[in-house]
Amino acid sequence: MKQPFFITLQEWVPQAMLTRLVGKIAASEKSWLKQQFIDRFIKAYGVNMQEALQEDPRQYRCFNDFFTRALKPGARPLPASAAAVLCPADGVVSAIGNLNEDTMIQAKGKTYSATALLGGDALRAERFHNGTFATVYLSPKDYHRVHSPLAGTLREMIYVPGKLYSVNQTTADHIDNLFAVNERVVCIFDTAHGPMAVVLVGAMIVAAIETVWAGRVAPGFDGITVKSYKPQQVQISKGGEIGRFLLGSTAIILFGPGMVQWQLDLSQGPGVRMGQQLGTLTTNS
Repeated sequence: MKQPFFITLQEWVPQAMLTRLVGKIAASEKSWLKQQFIDRFIKAYGVNMQEALQEDPRQYRCFNDFFTRALKPGARPLPASAAAVLCPADGVVSAIGNLNEDTMIQAKGKTYSATALLGGDALRAERFHNGTFATVYLSPKDYHRVHSPLAGTLREMIYVPGKLYSVNQTTADHIDNLFAVNERVVCIFDTAHGPMAVVLVGAMIVAAIETVWAGRVAPGFDGITVKSYKPQQVQISKGGEIGRFLLGSTAIILFGPGMVQWQLDLSQGPGVRMGQQLGTLTTNS
């Protein structure tokens, strides 16, 4: 298959330099600069400011604050069922299904390994073998905070340096192991039903990744960085915020075997919203 020029261009450009430059612009508090970006973004993507806690786009300190804006209470209602497994973010489900041992689907005809995604530690990944996964691409117009599908206690946070390819569908169709070669932050949780991983994948012009317990994590050091947490040190409620992207990207969730049965009906389209029910905890979990 001939590689699209869009993919070739990403290999040519200095990914990190371009991303950090965009990050500086997005963090600028110069009124004329940040307001141009915000106003044009709202117009281009049809952003619904009525659901934002701060509706007035002129009140945001910088573009990053606008992009990671909080929502009004009740804007993303959670299902009442205690067995519901929640969608972590607004966006599009690009892949969802079961792991075949260590293998996950990236796109049609392309697979990659949970071991590589989670930082290369086979023992860490083994807990998810034959489990379930879902990949959510965060769409530009929507809410850009990532939330927890289940209540859990943080076990580990792993920063993995890497490339900064775009994570849209075109790139996913053409770049092998895309989510396992891009920069990412892996969060491993223990839940009452088994292990859960939430992976925040960086991308082109994603200036940073933050978590609620550690602040800005990416960009980080040159090598893989693992931080372990004491039991009960960091607890996240079901639907509680985990982190956010300073500009959009992809969130991937994984669960152990026998934990989750997916129930998402994509026949109406792949668009999802944070808090929407993606699946149900199984009776034997």
